[in-house]
Amino acid sequence: MEEQQAAPALATAFPAPPPYWQSFTSENLDRLAELRAAQNPAKRTYDPSTELPLRILDLPAELRWLQPPVQPQEGKYKCFGDSYNLQDPLPSLVEMGIEQLYTPPDSPTISGVEKHTDRAFILKKLIKSLILNYLELVGVLSVNAEHYVEKTTDLNTLFTNFYHLLNEYRPHQARESLILMMQDQLDRCRAETQGIRDMKAKVEGILEGLGQAKLADIGEADTTSKEDSEGKEVWDELAREFN
Repeated sequence: MEEQQAAPALATAFPAPPPYWQSFTSENLDRLAELRAAQNPAKRTYDPSTELPLRILDLPAELRWLQPPVQPQEGKYKCFGDSYNLQDPLPSLVEMGIEQLYTPPDSPTISGVEKHTDRAFILKKLIKSLILNYLELVGVLSVNAEHYVEKTTDLNTLFTNFYHLLNEYRPHQARESLILMMQDQLDRCRAETQGIRDMKAKVEGILEGLGQAKLADIGEADTTSKEDSEGKEVWDELAREFN
């Protein structure tokens, strides 16, 4: 009888969460806060936006994952087994062995003063050169298709220069995108808060108006019927307002 083959491992688009997520419980967090307070009684809390939490070297095994790791000093960090550089600067075209078709905007001049060049103007020039070289490539292919190598090489150099100049905008794009996302979140929170306040004021106005309605016309003998009618009026008014 043939041995039963082992079932193949399931492949997922995203890796499974690390097993130490189970250590992040309310009880463990409270224990860690007590240990930190015992280590430094004069300062029981810290501001996470300006400072790092107190590090404790002899933590129990179940609490070690709750303490953030030390910031890497070698300029690298690991994520899902892969190593990445903390600082990953964009290499220049010269370092990549590609001809640079424009003067770098931040290149120093002869006098030592930085030369400021309009990047948008350079991109427009590169676009026009790309269109012209593409038309020339079409003309070459229509005459003699064997002479395409020179034009495709020129197009490759133009595209590389174009994308390299665009990639220099990536840090600025990331900062601006983050600013827009945070501003949008702030606007939504303010709008929700204002809506809650407006609804609260509207409900209070309705209840105040209903409480003062027809009090002078109702006698003491009709107390029971008065409570029933007022309750019905309150619900009717609220139904008309919110439906």
